[in-house]
Amino acid sequence: MQEAADKVDYENILVEHPADGVGLVRLNRPRTFNALTGPLMDELMTVLEQMDADDSIRCMIIAGTDRVFAAGADIGEMAQATPVELINKAFIARWERLQNLHKPVIAAVSGYALGGGCELALACDMIVASETAVFGQPEINLGVIPGAGGTQRLTRTIGKALAMEMVLNDRRLSADEAARFGLVNRVAPVDQYLDEAIKLASAIAARAPVAIRLAKDAVNMALETTLSAGLAYERNRFYVLFASEDQKEGMAAFLEKRDPNWQGK
Repeated sequence: MQEAADKVDYENILVEHPADGVGLVRLNRPRTFNALTGPLMDELMTVLEQMDADDSIRCMIIAGTDRVFAAGADIGEMAQATPVELINKAFIARWERLQNLHKPVIAAVSGYALGGGCELALACDMIVASETAVFGQPEINLGVIPGAGGTQRLTRTIGKALAMEMVLNDRRLSADEAARFGLVNRVAPVDQYLDEAIKLASAIAARAPVAIRLAKDAVNMALETTLSAGLAYERNRFYVLFASEDQKEGMAAFLEKRDPNWQGK
């Protein structure tokens, strides 16, 4: 499956495998600052879903260029759209497909991540930013509001007051501010941020695959339910892992003072 994805000539993305167990997809529309079109998002999600089903890939990265992650959705595609057209095209549904991936996804963000680009990063599980990263939701300047998670994921991440300012008044966050407010995991120089994202992805890819999948699932559930329901869900995921071969291998390796050999089973 990995080889099949690699052999396809995509128009809007580049596909790489920079380390064992790591898949990297680069947004590749530099002339339009990686504006997010339907075709780009379709290619992106097709490849990510292929990687999600590929046992050789255990963590994925989405990146843009050093200059820009994604400056937003392609306004030319949307300017004259009707509500029915937007519903039928299901453009925003691509962001939900990203959130539904089982394996972890890291956004490697340098330069502008605005509008749909910010929402694309928010839909990932972790964000590694370069020092030049800028996050914003400027849709209010176009007479609309964020529609792919900017009012919901952003508020859950940085809190109501700051999200209000970003959504209502085009407040933008620098990389250091984003780190301070919990939006990004770490900040690195421009010439190192992608390497940092690959290091993080490689470390995750080296861990027990089934446990990683259920851990991601449990953490995401914390944003969807009450504490008591979330604790019950976590406990269930914990018990389920004792049916996995990796649990037996991990605990045996610990007791035997050796490195585990994960099988993803």
